[in-house]
Amino acid sequence: MNIKYNTVVFDFGGVLIDWNPRYLYRDIFEDDLKMEWFLNNVCTPEWNMLQDEGFTFSEIIPPLEKQYPAYSDKIKIYQTRWPEMLRGEISESIKILREIQSKNFSVYGLTNWGAETFPIVFEQFEFLRRLDGIVVSGDEKLAKPDPRLFEILIKRFALKPESSIFIDDNIKNIQSAKEIGFETIHFVSPENLRNDLQLLNIL
Repeated sequence: MNIKYNTVVFDFGGVLIDWNPRYLYRDIFEDDLKMEWFLNNVCTPEWNMLQDEGFTFSEIIPPLEKQYPAYSDKIKIYQTRWPEMLRGEISESIKILREIQSKNFSVYGLTNWGAETFPIVFEQFEFLRRLDGIVVSGDEKLAKPDPRLFEILIKRFALKPESSIFIDDNIKNIQSAKEIGFETIHFVSPENLRNDLQLLNIL
C-alpha cells in the first residue's frame, strides 16, 4: 500500500458504470436528431439532476408533462423503463478497482444518483456490494459538487482527505474535492486512470 494514501473514492456513472439515457431513447425516436432535442430540451441533464438532489419521480415528472404534454409518454418511460439506460459495468475500470482492493486500500463510492433508482444498480452490480461504504446523493438530498456531500462522506467513514484519492469524470466535482483537500483524478478513460494511479504509486 502507498504510505501517503490509504483510501480511494470512486464516482460511479461514467467511471465504473455505463449509464446513458440514449440507450433507451434510441429505441423510442426514429432519428437521433429528435432524440437529442428531447434530451437537451425536455428530459435534460439538469432535470435528471433533480433526482440526484433527492426529488422523486412523482415530484418531477408531472410538472414536466404539464410543460411538454406532447411528450408525456416519452417522459413517463424515463421512470418505467429506466433500467434500459444501463449498458453495464465499464470492465477496464472494474479491473482497476479490483487491483486497488487487492492492495488493501479502503475503497468507497460517492455518487450522484437518485434514491429510487440506486437500489436497481446496487442489485445489478456485484462490485458495489464489495465496497467499504457508499454515499448516494439522492439519499442525502445533496449532490456533488456541493462540498456538504463530501463532508458527509468524510464524517461517516472517518476519512482524511489528504490521504484519500477521489476519482470522478465531472471536472466541477473534481474541483470541489480538491478544495476540500482530496488528491484528485479527473477520469477520462480507464487507460488514463491506470496511468494516473501508477504516477501516484497506487498501481
